[in-house]
Amino acid sequence: MKRIFFVLFGGLLLLNSCSEEAKKSFGGPNNAYGKLNDLVVICDDMLWDGPIGDTIDYYYASAYPILPQPEPMYDLRHYDLKSIEMEPLLKELRTYLIVANLKDEDSPVARMVRADLGEEKYQRAQSDPSFHTVVGKDKWARGQIIIYIFSFSEDGLAQALTENFSAISKRIRDSEHPHLKKRLFAGGEDFGLRDRILEKTGATLRVPKGYFMALDKEEITWLRYETDKASSNILIQKLPYTSDTQLSKEGIKAIRNELGRKYVSSSTKGSYMLINDVDLPMFTYVKTIGNRYAIEARGIWELSNDFKGGPFVSYLIHNPDKNELLFIDGFVYAPEEEKRNYVQYLDHVISGIKF
Repeated sequence: MKRIFFVLFGGLLLLNSCSEEAKKSFGGPNNAYGKLNDLVVICDDMLWDGPIGDTIDYYYASAYPILPQPEPMYDLRHYDLKSIEMEPLLKELRTYLIVANLKDEDSPVARMVRADLGEEKYQRAQSDPSFHTVVGKDKWARGQIIIYIFSFSEDGLAQALTENFSAISKRIRDSEHPHLKKRLFAGGEDFGLRDRILEKTGATLRVPKGYFMALDKEEITWLRYETDKASSNILIQKLPYTSDTQLSKEGIKAIRNELGRKYVSSSTKGSYMLINDVDLPMFTYVKTIGNRYAIEARGIWELSNDFKGGPFVSYLIHNPDKNELLFIDGFVYAPEEEKRNYVQYLDHVISGIKF
């Protein structure tokens, strides 16, 4: 494993250039391909094997929140430029992070970045240390996103990587949404489930084919998608809005635990689902879902009196038009399987709800 190296610099900078000029198109003939969360890092071996590589690893391979066992945010694949040039298929992947020390004139990656930027931007990078990130598209194939990070020193590279991680990660996530959506709805949409949810809640939820109605009561709707490896579940409940305390960490926890106690169990007598925020914390965030104020919660669940558990993501959404709350929760049971992608698929479905 790479050793951890962390350099702290103040302030988070947004991407410095997203202009059409920066998004160079090289007219690649093929469509890019790649797995969800794959990130190809192109840099010289000397950078990858030193502090810069450790900084990339620290951020981009950091733990995805919140899973029972640690899984990386991105699956990193490092290549030097020679490897890319020798293997044409490596030029047709979808997401690249290209990192270069422009001061190293003998570096093949630095020379490529200089050519891709053009002389005007190269001169700007030389005179303006704050200009160190450019987003490009379709360099070798259609549908690619290329993040260039460059500087004239390794300290500058470390600073750029540190300060821009959040903005770059968001840009990568946004670029993955169409591919994630295409994969989810490859088999089509279940309009019957969509219409039933609309009838019960007044909200529209696109449900991929393969989900089925596990429970349909006045208080709760439970959708499930089953494979031989994993069970993906969606719980939906509409409830009256009575107090601001409902829209809090304690409020969303109480709602989820009540539903779990009532409806989710195993064949083990006395088992029921509850949040386990002892072994791992439950994090909450303020969000906007369907143009409504919402609380998001992420954590892990377990079955009391049993040994089953897994990750969940929940949203509690305020609908002021009807003075109601809508609780929608996705949880995964996938023993001995990595769970990151399952959570992302569920999150994409449930966060797409619209009033």
